[in-house]
Amino acid sequence: MTQQYKTIGLIGKPDHSGALATIQSLLSYLTDKGYQVLVETKVARKIEVKPSQTREITEIGELADLAIVVGGDGYMLGAARVLACYNIAVVGVNRGNLGFLTDISPDNLFDPLEEILQGRSKTEHRFLIQTEVYRHGQLKSANSAVNEAVLHPGKVASMMEFEVYLDDVFMFSQRSDGLIVSTPTGSTAYSMSAGGSILTPNLNALTLVPMFPHTLTSRPIVVDGDSVLKLVVATNNSEDLQVSCDGHVILAVMPGDEIIIRKCEQTLRLVHPLDHDYFNVLRSKLSWGNKIY
Repeated sequence: MTQQYKTIGLIGKPDHSGALATIQSLLSYLTDKGYQVLVETKVARKIEVKPSQTREITEIGELADLAIVVGGDGYMLGAARVLACYNIAVVGVNRGNLGFLTDISPDNLFDPLEEILQGRSKTEHRFLIQTEVYRHGQLKSANSAVNEAVLHPGKVASMMEFEVYLDDVFMFSQRSDGLIVSTPTGSTAYSMSAGGSILTPNLNALTLVPMFPHTLTSRPIVVDGDSVLKLVVATNNSEDLQVSCDGHVILAVMPGDEIIIRKCEQTLRLVHPLDHDYFNVLRSKLSWGNKIY
């Protein structure tokens, strides 16, 4: 049988003993099977790896056919924002808590991995969003997000005012603690905690979730994923404002700034075992009930 993948990258949490142990096992397993294996630099410093096998994550994106990310969903988010720029398949091994994106268990690792390596797998493409901050018409900063972009004050429990436009059409103005703009992937993250709807991953949609709005009639709304959102920050706000991308990257925002949020051209190519079931993941992670009969 022709190998589905020839070069495999290993990426993971360099300060997590469990993740390092899993990566060491993967390195031995894949090397014994004849795969070319590349290990992300920060991890390679902590385990036994040949210098020729050590690469930066961007080089793994360029050179590998498959990236195995070992860690929690938070670590996967950081890796995914980089790997989505390359045409590389990504599979996650869960060494965190929830595991919505990292769905292979380290306790049952090699059987589902072997199925994936033989091409017996499911592939799905998750879109990312790009956030750009403009000041006086000039681009000041930008970054991408897998889960969500959140406009919020820098101070806790501090309200702000802003307007929202959809494809240049005015939607609403709001006084609140901020706004979450979530992808379907992020609908089970911060958006869900704030009362937003869960969107199945295949939907081409974005959900806008107000954060503690100063009105009882403000509700989450789902819009077309190809829409361009513009958030205009009122000039009477304080200067301590931010946009958070996946909770990892912070973009500074000033009163009067405009924030443009749109779908990225790149997608994250996630690979799952054939028995992967999104609703089984929800039942497991969210403690939903099982079938009655």
